[in-house]
Amino acid sequence: MANAHKRRKQPEVVRRNLLDHAARIAAESGITAVTVQAVSAAAGVTKGGFTHHFPSKQALMDALFQELLNDIGTALAERVQADPEPHGAFTRAYLNVVVNRDSDEKLNTWASLAVLMLNDPDLRKTWADWFLMRLDQYRETDIDLAIVRLATDGLWLSDISGVPLPDREQLCTRLVQLTLPRGR
Repeated sequence: MANAHKRRKQPEVVRRNLLDHAARIAAESGITAVTVQAVSAAAGVTKGGFTHHFPSKQALMDALFQELLNDIGTALAERVQADPEPHGAFTRAYLNVVVNRDSDEKLNTWASLAVLMLNDPDLRKTWADWFLMRLDQYRETDIDLAIVRLATDGLWLSDISGVPLPDREQLCTRLVQLTLPRGR
C-alpha cells in the first residue's frame, strides 16, 4: 500500500475505464447486469473508487446516456456538414447514423440505453430535449420529414428486436429519396 501514495492518479483515465466497462457489460449482458460491483470489478477499482467518480449507478447510467447523445450528435453534425443538399440533410444524417451503426457492440449498447430511457422519465426528457433541439436547429430544411425519422426509428427497433426486414436495403434507399427535394 505504500506504493499507492506514489502512484500517479489519473482520474480521467479511471472515469473513462468505468464508462467503457459499463458500456461493455450493458452490451454483452443487458442493463440489469450493470451494477456498481460488476463495473468496479471489471475496471479494477474499489467501490469507493467507483463512487468517487459516480455517486450512484444512476449517475453512471446518466453519464453513459449523455455520451451516447454526444456520439450521435457528433455523427449527425459530421454527416449534415458533408451533405451537399441542405434540404433533408438532418433526416438523411439521422437515417444514416441509425441504420448504419459501426458494430453489433455499439448496437447492443444503444439498445440497452434505449430500454433504460424508456423506463426512466429523466432520461426520456433528456432524449426529448436533445432531439427537439436538433429538430429546431434544422427546422428550415427538415420540418416535413418526420415520417422518415419515425420509419428510421422503426428500422432501428426491428434491428434490435432481431426482426429481419425483406428488402431492407431498398427501404433505406427509398427513405433517403424521400428526404431529397422534389424533382431530384
